[in-house]
Amino acid sequence: MRIPVTRRQSLAAWASLLAGSEASKAQKLIGEPPGRIPPPQELVNASEFEATAQRKLDSLTFALISDSERGALDRITLRPRMMVDTRQMDLTAHLFGQSHFMPILAGPISQMKRFHPDGELEMARGASAAKAAMIVADHSSYPIDRIAAETKMPVWYQVYLEAETGELRERVKKAVDAGCKVLCVTAGPADASSLAQTAGIDWAAIDRLRKGIDVPVLLKGVMSPEEAQESLHRGMQGIVVSNYSPRPITGIASPIEMLPAIADAVGGKAPVLIDGSFRLGSDVFKALALGASGVLLGRPVVWGLSGYGAQGVQDVIELIQSGFARDMAMCGKINLAALDRTAVKIHRR
Repeated sequence: MRIPVTRRQSLAAWASLLAGSEASKAQKLIGEPPGRIPPPQELVNASEFEATAQRKLDSLTFALISDSERGALDRITLRPRMMVDTRQMDLTAHLFGQSHFMPILAGPISQMKRFHPDGELEMARGASAAKAAMIVADHSSYPIDRIAAETKMPVWYQVYLEAETGELRERVKKAVDAGCKVLCVTAGPADASSLAQTAGIDWAAIDRLRKGIDVPVLLKGVMSPEEAQESLHRGMQGIVVSNYSPRPITGIASPIEMLPAIADAVGGKAPVLIDGSFRLGSDVFKALALGASGVLLGRPVVWGLSGYGAQGVQDVIELIQSGFARDMAMCGKINLAALDRTAVKIHRR
């Protein structure tokens, strides 16, 4: 009797290679009739979820989550080590006193109702089903307590600094009361249109915000070793390497390019997380090999949300998780502590 095999199962062994290929970039959802929404179990990588999101959303909304600059990630290759027994692999990550199934988190995205009627509620359900923590944006479509109630996994909270921190402090306190374990402060304006004109970091405002808040505080938006060292000097318990670029901008460094120097500057004194164009399990492998403690997923989980709700979020995260585990095994790494820069090669051009 012939056992049915899904498209995902048949391509599982090489799905990560397909996602990074020129053929996949040029033609997503190969063989699918235009406009059809395929069953989620048939999609084999994040790029195919992007194509589905494009079919579900209007053009202006989809433009908010489309495109990315992956040149720097694509110039990094992995070094296989096949003669290692990896059957006892453990990819558990420990961040700020919390145990994570893998070092992969759903990053903060504001106003998710733009992409799905149940927005953050479905995102929380999907991330929880994939055993991934979620970072909830301050400007969400639902109250933080409702979002936190939808997941059994750790929940973090992300905010932008505001001129008047009083109301912001109240929202942060509410988030902590709802169970949020970490506060992530983004170093940049909430309105991306004002990105070109910033006043730098108001450390006094951060100090006011942190007062009386008994959870670790991270600074998101670090893009240089000097900024990383200053952040730790100012009392940050961790950083997120991120260029806060809502659109690909030609000519600026990507977070993955700055990661090694920043990780060296931190020197293991605090966790270093990163975001920016992560689509594949191999992308996560590269980031951790270069010194990151964890990776935040942004656009890919929203593609899953837009197309399929919680199921799409779960599928996207699990595809990236399984790809990461496969690459760890291929490179002979049985746990995160075994992963270092010898596992990758950076090609300059």
